[in-house]
Amino acid sequence: MKKYFSFFKLRFSMGLQYRTAAFAGIATQFVWGSMEILMFRAFYEADASAFPMTLQATCSYVWMQQAFLALFMAWFMENEIFDSIVDGNISYELCRPINVYDMWFARSTANRFSRAILRCFPVLIFSAFLPAPFGIMAPVSVSAFVWFLITLILGALVTIAFCMLVYMTCFFTVSSLGVRMVAVSVVEFFQGGVIPIPFFPEKLQKVMELLPFASMQNVALRIYSGDLAGVQMKKAIILQVFWLVVLVAIGKGINRLAMKKIVIQGG
Repeated sequence: MKKYFSFFKLRFSMGLQYRTAAFAGIATQFVWGSMEILMFRAFYEADASAFPMTLQATCSYVWMQQAFLALFMAWFMENEIFDSIVDGNISYELCRPINVYDMWFARSTANRFSRAILRCFPVLIFSAFLPAPFGIMAPVSVSAFVWFLITLILGALVTIAFCMLVYMTCFFTVSSLGVRMVAVSVVEFFQGGVIPIPFFPEKLQKVMELLPFASMQNVALRIYSGDLAGVQMKKAIILQVFWLVVLVAIGKGINRLAMKKIVIQGG
């Protein structure tokens, strides 16, 4: 466990060094978040009663989504890992007394959290000073904020566990591009990255909430805005834990299979 924590610390420190990239990302997220809110405002002005969330809650959802984008964006995967699989540099990892899956999981976690820490505070501070209902609202209660933090971490781990499946499947493909494109498209839509899940038709929403994608950003952001509470919140948290265990178990299984069949040519 100690060695994987060392990998985490090294990658976390490395991720904090990319401040210029973080500034560029913050500017992009300000603009994108503003455009999303203006779009939602137009819909709410047409008929606010048609939406399951208030405009204030929706704006909070958008700003929290932008603040913690690095934790949940499926398209943020490490090209270094894909390249090591294709060009054979995975052989260096196999020479170490480590489990490849666990090491990559620790690295991915560090990369995401380091990026999120650099970007989240400017976005949160900026949105807190915007006039209502366009700014971020305070959490509905202290307990909601605590559960938000817990589910935020769980959601990020579910996202990483899913991305690990993409890494593992690339051991069995000629190119990772097709798998990545499909995975990113599916995750972005079904996790509520394009449209919040409560905005979908009720029958479709019930199905989507059972999928692993809804256990990513959807749970934490809706708890913060007060849209998810009580029994529904408990069920959502149980599903988060369930999908985290399942995805990690599947990823480790594929990893064991890949390690038995891997062939490295050249040298």
